[in-house]
Amino acid sequence: MNIVVCVKHVPDATADRKFESDNTVDRVGVDGLLSELDEYAVEQALQLAEKNEGSEVTALCIGPEGAADAVRKALQMGADKGVHIVDDAIAGSDAIATSLVLAEAIKKIGTPDIVITGMASTDAGTSLVPAALAERLGLPQVTFASVVETQGDQIRAKRDGDAATEVIGATLPVVLSVTDQTGEPRYPSFKGIMAAKKKPLETLGLGDLGLGADQVGLSVAWTAVESTAARPPRTAGEIVKDEDGSGAKALADFLASKKFI
Repeated sequence: MNIVVCVKHVPDATADRKFESDNTVDRVGVDGLLSELDEYAVEQALQLAEKNEGSEVTALCIGPEGAADAVRKALQMGADKGVHIVDDAIAGSDAIATSLVLAEAIKKIGTPDIVITGMASTDAGTSLVPAALAERLGLPQVTFASVVETQGDQIRAKRDGDAATEVIGATLPVVLSVTDQTGEPRYPSFKGIMAAKKKPLETLGLGDLGLGADQVGLSVAWTAVESTAARPPRTAGEIVKDEDGSGAKALADFLASKKFI
């Protein structure tokens, strides 16, 4: 089984995240890591490969040079090879352009049986790329899967909604997005970390995919951030003293003013 798992390098949520002058996220001057939600996608890809002997898992990522760390993390977890798309023109691309680059990269890798993604990226959170990617590849899509099972060329996925749970089936090849309920991602072992150093990691540019700079980037994005503002600093909390027995009432009044009760 040929499996491609799309991973994203995102700014560390605990770091001091910033924006560029064009209101795009600074992805160079901040610490980054493999998106937590994409770790679940890698885990599912590895589990499917383990159940189907002879399978190969390719980790695919778009981003600046530092984004290669996301691919390396997937390799350390157990992916067989990595592909990193690097091109300055891609900066500022929205979900539409991102899906275009991913689709062309997947075509270059070779027709996969399954393309797996996380349910969303932790920086943008749109959940649009899996559907757009399926459309560009002409494949059926099964999204927000919490449980995944395969048998031959058939795939079954359980999707948990607010009011009901449904089971969706499809015939491979398929684009699959998984949630954070599919199972805890494995930690890279020391053996896996050392083995990853010898695994192939190919770097490609837009030209290698037959794409031009006029098809990607901020200038052709369907959406744009008009302005940004720093989060205001935290203010000191209100301290209620219960010296005269009125503390409980003061606390209740405060909660009522905030509509908590």
